[in-house]
Amino acid sequence: MVISRSPAASLAVSGRLCLGGQILPLQESIKLLGVTVDCGLRFDRHVAAVAHQASLRVSALRRMAGSLDSRGILTLYKAQIRPCMEYGALSWMSSAATYLQRLDAVQRRALRLVGMAAQQQQQEELEHRRDVSTLVVQHKARVLEVPHLSSLRLPARAIQRESRPTTCSDTLVHVPRSHSRQHQRSYTARIARLWNAFMTATSDTQTMTLQQVKVAAHRWRKTQSPTLALC
Repeated sequence: MVISRSPAASLAVSGRLCLGGQILPLQESIKLLGVTVDCGLRFDRHVAAVAHQASLRVSALRRMAGSLDSRGILTLYKAQIRPCMEYGALSWMSSAATYLQRLDAVQRRALRLVGMAAQQQQQEELEHRRDVSTLVVQHKARVLEVPHLSSLRLPARAIQRESRPTTCSDTLVHVPRSHSRQHQRSYTARIARLWNAFMTATSDTQTMTLQQVKVAAHRWRKTQSPTLALC
């Protein structure tokens, strides 16, 4: 697969890549560790496939809902449907909003089977859960310094002189400049804005355990508007 935005890039190498005397055919998308990515580094096909797979599982859950109570339906939803919609979410979170909304629609279908009380317990949207996951991963990378997550550690914000009283913290990170909406939704750009806002609003994160950080991230994210990450 040739990764490029130019259509001419694929034509330039088509028929020239060989392995063992065999010409390697070019593909528009490939699947790596269960996540499909196309030649433009977009994950729209993957999200559409996940939404279709999750929808089939919701249909299967609906057929057997008559023999289960709300707790049993919720357990199956958590075990079989939600993991399908959240696998590898940090890689494909930059997908277009129209594709991500398909997953939200599938979740609403599943929760309608559970009942109003359980819906209130599971009221967090999938975007909320993705944002909490990114904050927890960044805490592991920056604060806990987990070795295999070192490549996800964002660079610290450059020291700057403030002209007015502001919250200053060594834990703030550099926010990359975005030139497109897709880049604004990417992991690096989105988590940089979320992390700085979370660090500014939350104190003593350096001494928190991982579970405490997760709980604090859930509470903080509930107080924010859905469009926070695009500000």
